[in-house]
Amino acid sequence: MFDAIEARPADPILGLSAAYKKDKNPNKVDLGVGVYKDESGNCPVMSAVKKAESLKLTEEDSKAYIAQAGPESYIKHTRELLLGNAHPVLREGRVSCVLAPGGSGSLRLAAEFINNNAPGSTIYVSDPSWANHVPLLSSAGLNLELYPYYDYASHSLDLDAMMASLQQAKKGDMVLLHGCCHNPCGADLNHNQWQAVTELALANGFTPFIDIAYQGLGDGLDEDAYGLRLMAEKLPELIICSSYSKNFGLYRDRVGSVTIITENSESCVAVGSQVVATAREIYSVPPAHGAFLVATILDDPELTTEWNDELTEMRDRINGLRKMLVQKLQETGVDKDYSFIQNEKGLFSFLGLSKAQVESLINDYSIYLVNSSRVNVAGINNANIDYLADSIAKVL
Repeated sequence: MFDAIEARPADPILGLSAAYKKDKNPNKVDLGVGVYKDESGNCPVMSAVKKAESLKLTEEDSKAYIAQAGPESYIKHTRELLLGNAHPVLREGRVSCVLAPGGSGSLRLAAEFINNNAPGSTIYVSDPSWANHVPLLSSAGLNLELYPYYDYASHSLDLDAMMASLQQAKKGDMVLLHGCCHNPCGADLNHNQWQAVTELALANGFTPFIDIAYQGLGDGLDEDAYGLRLMAEKLPELIICSSYSKNFGLYRDRVGSVTIITENSESCVAVGSQVVATAREIYSVPPAHGAFLVATILDDPELTTEWNDELTEMRDRINGLRKMLVQKLQETGVDKDYSFIQNEKGLFSFLGLSKAQVESLINDYSIYLVNSSRVNVAGINNANIDYLADSIAKVL
């Protein structure tokens, strides 16, 4: 049965991590895997999470299955974190929300739900986009179309090309949008551009499918949700896939959600039941630990404040590193304008290097990044930034 199965190549980003660990160079730098890192290079556990875990250890008295949609408190807080406390769609009962195993799990659950109820639907995905979007969505049975998003020459969002392509999207189609902190380019829609895409969706009838995995790491929790809140207000339907991996640091605990806004409350009930039924077919009941931690923190005003303060510190550090990298590169005298890096948001940016230059950074300088020259800005720190800037200048 298994004789004809061929081994698949290692994941390129995880492969970088393995190579980094084996590298003996004391100056090595890991800019590959997309996790937040502190100044010492660790992916820390937030103190609010530690306190919530301590509470759960004391209070939890059962490991029985939880509700298929997830804990009520978690669902309430997720809807309010995404939409705000007083969004009209909440008052109108048009929002269903289901706990899913991580951001990837939420994307797959939403895709499976769509394909179960509207087989062969088409979803437009930005070019570039997170590498796992295409396999996650296409293997669920959705048809994929790419739309241009990023202009590599100007290092900016190419709105004209994007809008021209999305003119083809019609009622019954979906358009995948990054809610904030675009992965991999860091170039986000501004308010006017969100408005333009919203108006196009209203005119053509397509449904936005928003992946928001970095809320709070761009400009702030409310600021980063501007686009999805605008669309929720103006459009009859919206699909939102969210993750708590980054803003709560719960990477390995796999906490995400599928939130769907429908045209009326009756449809909301039906959609929620179908998403739960789809989840039942895939994994039956969601994991509880991470969802309980999120709910515990957001139930407690003091823990919420502590978490928000930590998140602000993370965001400020990332934005500060962006500015510092631009300054250090300028100081090396490189003949290239890198100011775009400090205008982008979130963990990622492209350095605009060729594959040969990336290979040189890896092989000659032990600086690990993917061949598109996408870097995880949070992998930079005060100890390695001078070496990084000098190395980039040398390969240029």
